[in-house]
Parts: sequence; C-alpha cells; structure tokens
Amino acid sequence: MGLFEKKFCDICGEKIGLFGTRKLEDGKICSRCAGKLSPWFGERRRSTLEEIKAQLAYREDNRRLVAEFHTTRSLGGHTRVLLDEDARRFLVTEARDLAEANPDVLDYAQVTGCELDIDEHRQEEYRQVDGKSVSYNPRRFRYSYDFYVTIRVNHRYFNEMRFRLNSSSVEVGSQPMGAGLGGWSLHRPGAGEYQQYIQMGNEIKEALTQARQEAREEIQAQNAPKAARVCPFCGATTFPDASGRCEYCGSPVGDA
Repeated sequence: MGLFEKKFCDICGEKIGLFGTRKLEDGKICSRCAGKLSPWFGERRRSTLEEIKAQLAYREDNRRLVAEFHTTRSLGGHTRVLLDEDARRFLVTEARDLAEANPDVLDYAQVTGCELDIDEHRQEEYRQVDGKSVSYNPRRFRYSYDFYVTIRVNHRYFNEMRFRLNSSSVEVGSQPMGAGLGGWSLHRPGAGEYQQYIQMGNEIKEALTQARQEAREEIQAQNAPKAARVCPFCGATTFPDASGRCEYCGSPVGDA
C-alpha cells in the first residue's frame, strides 16, 4: 500500500508523481521545487526541510541580482563565466536566458581559488594482420581530452563550481604512447583546439584570480585604521571624512 500511497511536496503541497519524489533528511519535495535549488548544491539528501526552505528563499532573492547583472566580459565557450566588472560580481552558466535559469550571482571576494584540469582518455589503435588485430610497433594511441574549470568559493550552499569548457571531447590524431601534446604532435589534427581550451581555461583562471585579489585589497583598505592629519586651514588634528575633508572646519585635507 505504501508504494501507491499519495505523496505531497512538503514545500508547495502539490501531489508528487510516482517517480518525482526528492528525499530530504526529514521530508520530501517534488522535482519542480528541487529544480529551483542551486545547480552547484549537492547536499539535498542531508538537508532538512527548513534548510531547503531557506535556500529557496535565497534563490528567489538571487533573481534580483540576476536582473541587476550587467555583463561587461564573457569568458569560456559552452559554459560561460560572465563578469560584471562594475558591480564586482560574476556568474557561471550555460543558459542564454539568465532570468529563466537564475544562475547564482557571487561577489569577486567570494572566490578562494581557481584551477584548470585536463582529463586525458587513451584508446589503442591496431592494424589488421591475417584477420587479427595487432599492435603497432611502437604502439599507437588515439587521445581525447576534456577541460574542466573548478572555481572554489566561500558560499553558504556550495564551496566549488566545477564545469566543463568543451561541449564534446577534443580528439587528437593517433600518435605513439607518451607523445602527449608537445613538439611535433602540435601539428596533429585537434591539437589547435586543444590549445584553444588551454588558453580559455587560463584566461578564466587569471581573470578571477586578479578580480579576487583586487576585491580583497579594497576590503583591506576600507578596514584599515584611518591616519590622523593636521588640517592646514584650522590647524586641528583630524581624521578626514569619506570625502577627505576636515571633521572640524570642512576644508580639504587629503585622502580619507
């Protein structure tokens, strides 16, 4: 009887179909509500109903940030890293319609690291001798590659954003085992595309690393104790205000 018992979502109250249940630590939600969670979030089964409700509220607030997001720079290909350099924010998405996808918007200062990883896949090639498959001498292999960027972040619902740069594996023409992508093999079919994704990944890494450093330097400067100055107009020892003016007479005395 339990198998065919009607189930209802603990979030929206709608009836859940036979294969639509998404379990929580202390409840269940429908696939529609689960689809509203962050795509980088992977702890649903270990989350309580209240924690999921809190995240869904955060995701609704995120829609405002998406609406305010103004892309000034786009990096990547199949999956893009979009930067809003004026607001010092970024997002990662495959979507063309940002409002519909509602990708998480993060501040530059939330970045803690960025890495480029290359997954290599190798398949041996054989020649036919008397109807049998025989290894070449030296052995030959066909290589394919996938390129992944991992952005490590300080966020309450996830700590990394890992995505593949290429939409399909990059295949490189056959070559001897251990030849890799160096030297003469750069002229092999697919080698140019391989280098393209290396450059793309490094560009993302450098952009986010630099953005993170600049954001943190600005925060440190804002939190640094203000230095006292002697006002050249009234002679008072003062701590300049935000506009660099004397707190007593209002005259300009230099940087705040």
